[in-house]
Amino acid sequence: MDILSLIGVLLALLAILGGNALEGGHIDSLINGPAMVIVIGGTIGAILLQTPMSVFIHAIRVAGSVFFPPRLNLTSSIDKLVDWSNIARKEGLLGLEEIAETEPDLFVRKGMQLLVDGTEPEVIRNILEVELDSREHHDIQAAKVFESMGGYSPTIGIIGAVMGLIHVMQNLADPSKLGSGIATAFVATIYGVGLANLFLLPFGNKLKSIAMGKSHHRDMIIEGIVSIAEGENPRNIESKLQGYLN
Repeated sequence: MDILSLIGVLLALLAILGGNALEGGHIDSLINGPAMVIVIGGTIGAILLQTPMSVFIHAIRVAGSVFFPPRLNLTSSIDKLVDWSNIARKEGLLGLEEIAETEPDLFVRKGMQLLVDGTEPEVIRNILEVELDSREHHDIQAAKVFESMGGYSPTIGIIGAVMGLIHVMQNLADPSKLGSGIATAFVATIYGVGLANLFLLPFGNKLKSIAMGKSHHRDMIIEGIVSIAEGENPRNIESKLQGYLN
């Protein structure tokens, strides 16, 4: 689990609720059903209109990686690539066939299979770079879903505020209905701005960071596999790949 993400969410909530309590407010004053429906429903509706279904589904699937990011151990991957280069040096590329078939990472497996098949190093690089770019683009598009929601949310909150004020104006003669209308107006704004700046935009930026980290790792894998295909010395491969640790 990403402890910083969990601490960030808890700290944000504590700051808002704690500040409200210090000012003498009550949690009940921040709970408003109509405002919640307007902001959340409007934001989701807007993003569904904008986003292709495949991208939206992928965004939902990867959202959990904000708290449970993929483990990318570059040092361990370097060790594996150096071991594979030693095997290829001693037994030839066919000595990696069994490893290629059992490799759990689909990206690495594809590269290893190309390597075992005797594909030219430049061809391996081109094929894997296309795969890398495609995966990175898909992950970045998922992150942009949350960024876009963060852009729509405050505006939907303002719409909720205006609707609440309209309700107030229509019931000036009935003081008993003024309180709920004013509450909806202000709470909708809080929901819109708070949802965007405390959750949606940080989610989008965190997912972008994770996507770039995955691409960095895959780029290292490409370099290692191509180096093996070119028959480079295992020590030289190790020295080259260690540059990715900085």
